[in-house]
Amino acid sequence: AEAQKCCLGQLLMLTCAEALRALSILISFSTDMFCDCFRSSGVIFFSMASGSNGPDRSKTPKHTNRLSKEKSSYLLQHAHNPVDWYPWGQEAFDKAKSEDKPIFLSVGYSTCHWCHVMERESFEDEEIGKILSKNFVCIKVDREERPDVDKVYMTFVQATSGGGGWPMSVWLTPDLRPFIGGTYFPPRDSGRRPGLKTVLLRIIEQWQSNRETLESSGERVLEALRKGTEISASPGETLPSSPDVANRCYQQLAHSYEEEYGGFREAPKFPSPVNLMFLMSFWAVNRASSEGAEALRMVLHTLRMMALGGIHDHVAQGFHRYSTDSSWHVPHFEKMLYDQGQLAVAYITAYQVSGECLLADVARDVLLYVSRDLSDKSGGFYSAEDADSFPTVESTEKREGAFCVWTAGEIRELLPDIVKGATGAITQANIFMHHYGVKEQGNVDPAQDPHGELQGQNVLIVRYSVELTAAHFGISVDRLSELLSDARAKLAEVRRARPPPHLDTKMLASWNGLMLSGFARVGAMLGDKALLERAERAACFLREHLWDEEGQRILHSCYRGDNMEVDASPIAGFLDDYAFVVCGLLDLFEATQRVHWLQWAEELQLRQDQLFWDSQGSGYFCSDPSDPTLLLALKQDQDGAEPSANSVSAMNLLRLSHLTGRQDWIQRSQQLLTAFSDKLIKVPVALPDMVRSVMAQHYTLKQIVICGQPDAEDTASLISCVNSLFLPHKVLMLADGNTEGFLYQRLPVLSTLVAQEGKATAYVCENFACALPVTCPQELRRLLLE
Repeated sequence: AEAQKCCLGQLLMLTCAEALRALSILISFSTDMFCDCFRSSGVIFFSMASGSNGPDRSKTPKHTNRLSKEKSSYLLQHAHNPVDWYPWGQEAFDKAKSEDKPIFLSVGYSTCHWCHVMERESFEDEEIGKILSKNFVCIKVDREERPDVDKVYMTFVQATSGGGGWPMSVWLTPDLRPFIGGTYFPPRDSGRRPGLKTVLLRIIEQWQSNRETLESSGERVLEALRKGTEISASPGETLPSSPDVANRCYQQLAHSYEEEYGGFREAPKFPSPVNLMFLMSFWAVNRASSEGAEALRMVLHTLRMMALGGIHDHVAQGFHRYSTDSSWHVPHFEKMLYDQGQLAVAYITAYQVSGECLLADVARDVLLYVSRDLSDKSGGFYSAEDADSFPTVESTEKREGAFCVWTAGEIRELLPDIVKGATGAITQANIFMHHYGVKEQGNVDPAQDPHGELQGQNVLIVRYSVELTAAHFGISVDRLSELLSDARAKLAEVRRARPPPHLDTKMLASWNGLMLSGFARVGAMLGDKALLERAERAACFLREHLWDEEGQRILHSCYRGDNMEVDASPIAGFLDDYAFVVCGLLDLFEATQRVHWLQWAEELQLRQDQLFWDSQGSGYFCSDPSDPTLLLALKQDQDGAEPSANSVSAMNLLRLSHLTGRQDWIQRSQQLLTAFSDKLIKVPVALPDMVRSVMAQHYTLKQIVICGQPDAEDTASLISCVNSLFLPHKVLMLADGNTEGFLYQRLPVLSTLVAQEGKATAYVCENFACALPVTCPQELRRLLLE
């Protein structure tokens, strides 16, 4: 982050100041504690989310607006505001133009805590609702449903303020050009911070008396943004040097690494799977160096500390969004699908590298949580679970973490039994409380609980190893493990009786693609057929419900209907949807060797190229560049909570080229990486997932071909050997002898590779120049590790 200043902020400083002077008000746009936000320090954004407070269940709605007809959970949560909300669409645009009114655009998502604070304080306020409805065309957007809209206007807010977040509040001209924006506003003035009512009245005043200045300022901002966000390859530019880029990315991550508890900043602390996957790839090609060893140490320590911390749900599995402290103890309690998918892959990859059983157990736990709590009967995966819930069935106000935390009294009441053989008159509660850091007064530092919602409560965190706890109480490790497992099961049963947090049943193609990779990769590594079957159900769901056969396009989202049916949305898929689903399908193909998944991946990649490829500057646009309602054609250049779709696509293209024989996709991958070369050279830590693709181009993918019968035991042994190793630069395929099949037709060289002496045989090749065949798994392992 220190290597590059925020050029957009510098570029737009003057323009932004002019706009502010025109409004004659001082509005604080900087990131602060009052928004679910990310701070821009040049290049790294940290997104933070929390839960919904939801509507008061005891009241009959007094107002109903157009959002009541929407499917998005977030929009429906605003359906009874005294605000004349419109969804994003032509009806709202036409109204703004016909009435010549500015637009108030409010963007958030269903598990965003401060979005719901602003709703309660401002959008449920009758006076503010009247001001908004009378003087503005008010548009509400779910950023997960319309990431294209969110990206455009968040780019404006970031660039003009140095930070951003949700709720995002932006004021637009009737032709959708932004002229001022911010995040959360309190309803009334608070100290030096203006309230939303004040801001609205002054914008109305300036719109009437100084409109030309506002519009011209907004236009200058947009023009600067168009220039500042352009990403393209220069004529004659070549791919950046892989060793240089990878080494710089490693150094930048090492600089931000936090030694005591792992992770890459003090607090708040995010899992950052893209960083962990890069470091393991870096280790794989630098095993003999001190830098390689240090990269692996950082990964393993971070994953262990996360697994032991409160960010990991020890009772009901899965990971919360992020930790508010440096020790991974007190989380923001929402759970996001995209985190579960990426962390399952990170943990199983770390298990491949280290053989440490804890890491495999955590990967399984994540998938257990998703299968139980985030799965639809159709095979799809839901988006998120809220942080907030009602503490009891009688409660009328939600609290963050209420579903997950415990008092010492509750633990003692649930676990009263004396443990035979333990030193002294020790109960199961004594052992559990010692191991998980439960305290009589609660174990949450008040600094991590600004609203006092966790006072007297405990967030479970493993404080001792099982060996130390067992020794402390004079029992065996096996006996301790039984006691802790039994205790967790009892706590889980009690939790199931608590009012659950809100479940966002929106099913997104992109996040389902990430989760598909999680099930496929973990299932392949562990040889778990049930996990692979779940992965195939997810792929079938994507094909049945989020693929428009007639229009030959992915649909971005669908929803669980009132009667548990799947209700599709007409919103066309974005780049993330194609890239993440293609990646998931490639992982599923390599895990199952069922060729129809590879064929569909190829079909989707071709469609992605048609829809989003920039034929002039290379790389992919995030959304349809021909959409007239989107003022900026953006290419995402950050790997953050989710990897950039361009980063994922660079590797997809490379894998597909080696699996289908399409050499043009190798060239396209190189062109894509070249378009991002400036950031890759200067600030590779912004794109760690893309750096992995640069490394893959440099080291060349190995093609591992297993010749044998699909259901034969010796074939399975060779495939299991490959899956047991972390090989970041490889593709795996089964040559079953069917020369009329897809793989043989695309890769004629497969016909020259045959099983030896009637045994399943492995060939390790580069550009199909193959080493001598082997039939023994141990020999194959040696060959792959050379």
